[in-house]
Amino acid sequence: MRFRHDPARTFGQHWIGAFIAYVVLDVLCAGLGMGVPLFCILLGFSVGWFGAVRAWYFIPGHVGVMKRSLRYALLTSLVTLVIMVAIWGRLVPLMFHPVIDPGNMGLPLLLYEPRASLVGWLVLMILIAPFLQFLMTMFGSYVTLLFIFNRWPEGPPRVG
Repeated sequence: MRFRHDPARTFGQHWIGAFIAYVVLDVLCAGLGMGVPLFCILLGFSVGWFGAVRAWYFIPGHVGVMKRSLRYALLTSLVTLVIMVAIWGRLVPLMFHPVIDPGNMGLPLLLYEPRASLVGWLVLMILIAPFLQFLMTMFGSYVTLLFIFNRWPEGPPRVG
């Protein structure tokens, strides 16, 4: 007996299970980077691949698949935004505190002035990092769709 894998079984799981698995992986990647979301950004490429193939199995037509991939990328970047707000958001009130010296927080002095460096670091972590993950997810999904549409232009093969 020969085992044939049905990709619809892998990519056809319920969306809540896939979302929960993604949130757990994203939290682990944020923890692995100790609050710096480099691994979350790199995770975006594989999430883009998974989202593109999942959309390709369920949505007819190229435009619908691309729209679904865009929706997946927005959702994943919003999850990372929430995680980064939870990690770094507690430092936002410290920017306005007159007594606290941001130079003693252990953050890199990106702009050679402690308060400006704190603002730059928080903007980088809270706003720019989720946007970079969004771009990486879109890049992964569109590279995947490029290869899928060239290989199977008529649609996904079905296991019989």
